[in-house]
Formats: sequence, structure tokens, C-alpha cells
Amino acid sequence: MKAQENVYLKKAADLTYDCVQCGYCLPSCPTYLTMKTETQSPRGRINLVRMAAEGHITVNELSVPIDLCLGCRACEHVCPSNMEYGKMLELVKGSIRYHKKQTLSPLRRFCESLIFKYVLPNKSIMNKLGSFLWVYQKSGVKKVVHMRPLRYLLPKKWELFDKGLTEAKPPFRKNDGRRYPSISERPALKVAFFTGCVMEAVFYRINLLSIRLLQKVGCEVVVVNDQTCCGALQLHAGEEELAKEMAKRNIEVFEKEEFDYIVNSAGGCGAMLKEYDGLFEDDPEWLERARHFKQKVVDISVILNKLSLKLERALSYRVAYQPSCHMINVQKVTKEPEALIQSIEGIEFIRLNNPNLCCGSGGIYNLIHFEESMNILDAKMSDIKNTKANVIVTTNPGCLLQMKVGIAKENLHDHIKVVHLVELLAEACEATEKGS
Repeated sequence: MKAQENVYLKKAADLTYDCVQCGYCLPSCPTYLTMKTETQSPRGRINLVRMAAEGHITVNELSVPIDLCLGCRACEHVCPSNMEYGKMLELVKGSIRYHKKQTLSPLRRFCESLIFKYVLPNKSIMNKLGSFLWVYQKSGVKKVVHMRPLRYLLPKKWELFDKGLTEAKPPFRKNDGRRYPSISERPALKVAFFTGCVMEAVFYRINLLSIRLLQKVGCEVVVVNDQTCCGALQLHAGEEELAKEMAKRNIEVFEKEEFDYIVNSAGGCGAMLKEYDGLFEDDPEWLERARHFKQKVVDISVILNKLSLKLERALSYRVAYQPSCHMINVQKVTKEPEALIQSIEGIEFIRLNNPNLCCGSGGIYNLIHFEESMNILDAKMSDIKNTKANVIVTTNPGCLLQMKVGIAKENLHDHIKVVHLVELLAEACEATEKGS
């Protein structure tokens, strides 16, 4: 185990020599802007990785600043030397993970293994969790929980996140293996739809609306059976081998049929799918298959923009767009969502002062590092309030939940609503989850 830990750390350290210590990354880093210490900047973390590899500090000393990194990769976007910070980060997390496994309690190891290996990749379990959450939301229990005095028994972070969870998957609903024909006169593209694990369980309605919009622009949509979690949460936790298992399974099931595109509506999932080849650099066979797979992966906004989605209804909203970090920094999808929003008649599009600043979600960062996440969210909400927008549009489930937390935190429910880009477009198209 120690040998594997050192392999990860050495590979990470080798990447750090591309950094020229210019500091261009500092203004783009949300943790540096809110924590104001060099150790919480990309440049600082790069130095610490090099120091750990050279034996000047321990892996334990390295773990805190690395754990507090959001992994938004905004630093890569501005780096003049194209330093692969994201790749370095995942390697270091792998090293830290191997190191910590030696000291974790049996209960902690069991719980983490349960979540990463058996819950997130298991669609049946995730669907059941979604159904349970749906019953909780629709039965009135949720309202009771948020009434006084019960609300004071709920930890603040759970109260805020609970307010943001509003659209869980209804019981006995199933998409797996279904085919949805094109409803357009143009020649149909054949696309596979990647549902995701959290997206399908917690934001099921958005997945259905995504399929409806794809049908409208001339796509035959196939929800490939036996697809699983993208593996992003596993990889970000340092569990590279589990992430590889998820990647292999998805590549295999999507290879069974020929598709023009593999479409997703979750910025974080899409980023992970686009980087599957990075998991197999030492495995030529899987590397080639992963490269073929990633070439077909595309965010739904790209397809809808490319095929000119027809918008039938004017909407009188002041819209601010909060882009997903992994969508802009990894997938490099920047123009299409904004173009789609601005194409809706009646929309007043207001650009944020700092749109590329992360909202603080970071996968499960907001659960593990709640206070740090809320400090970053406060900066984002200040920017949003200055726009006087009444609709915030996002493109990722984590961002969607985080922005809803921001609205709950600021008591702005009566003034601002948060929607996924797909929901806004569906409203302009008069499309519903049951069809148009």
C-alpha cells in the first residue's frame, strides 16, 4: 500500500514542474479568494505536493489543503503554461487515500465502501432512495419538519439542503432501456442519454425534459440499459480503481449500439465522461475504447444549439447564468448555454460580474466542508443579488442544489427561482415531462 501511495505522489510531483509560479491562478481560485492564504491557492498546493514528494512535509500535512480544494479547475483555464492541475489533484488524492486507509476506523471504511461501491453505482438502490425522498417531499412530512419547533432540531446545513431538494424521482418510474422517437420532421440523429446516478434519483424531471427537448430537435433518444454512475465522486475521493470500474462498465454498455452522440445534462458527469481516457494511460486497449467513447460525449446545450431548438413562447424573466465549473473548464462548453438563453424572446440576460467563480458545491464539498462552501456561496450570492435577476440558470445538479441553498440562506424564495437550463428551455418550448 505504501508503494502505491508513493507512486501516486511521484506522478503528481512530476506534473508540478510545469508550474512557473507566476500567480495568474490566484484571482481565479475560490478558496484563495475566501481563505486568503497561499496554502489554499493552486500555486501553494503545487508547492506543497513537491515538498511532500521530496520528504520535507508528510502526506498528513498535505491532506488538509488538498481536501479544501474544490477541484473546480478554474486555475487551468488561466494557466499560461498549461499545467495539468486537475490531473495532479486526483493523483495526490489517490496518495492521500492510500495513506488514510491505514488509519481509518473499520466503521468509516465500511460506510465509505458502502456509498462509493454499492450505493452510487446501483441504479436500483438510487431509485429507491429517490422514491423515499419523493414520498418525504410529497406527503407533507417535509413541511412538518421545517415547522417550529422541529426545525431547530435540524442542523443548519441539513435544513438548507433539504429546502433545495424538491424534485425526487416518483416511485416505480423507469427510464432504463426505453427508446424515445424523434418528433421532428428533420432526419433523426440517434443519441444515447446518460442519466447519471444523483441526477436520475433527485432531479428525475430534468432528465425527462432533456429527453423531450432532444426529441423536438430531431433525435431518437435511447436510455441505455445497465449504465451506471460516471465515477466522478469516487475519483474525487481518491478511489481511482472504483472510478475505473464505473468507466469500464459505462464504456461497455454504450458500445453495444452505434450512436451519433452520448448526451448528458449534468456538467460534472459530462466532464468525467470526457476524461475517461485519463484513467487508462497504462492500459492501451481500454485507452483506445475510452477515446472512442469520449469523442461522442456532449452536453445537451451543444446539441440543442447545433440543431436550432425551436422556441415557441416568450418569457419575461431577468436571467443570470451560473455556469458549471466542469462544463466550462473541462468540457469547454461556454457559448452554447448563453446563446440558448438569449434566444428566448422576452428574456433579459444579465451577465454576472464574475460568472466563472465556483458556487462552492464541488460534488460533496458542500457537505464535507460546509462553512468553507458557504463562504464561497456568499460571494456568489452577492454577485447575483447585484444583478437583480429573478431567475438563476445552472447546468449541473450540484450547482442547482447549491444555488437553491443560497436562495434559502438569503430568504429570497419570493424573489428568485433557480432552474436548470433544460427547465427554462422546456418552458419556452411548452414541453412537459409527459410530452409536448
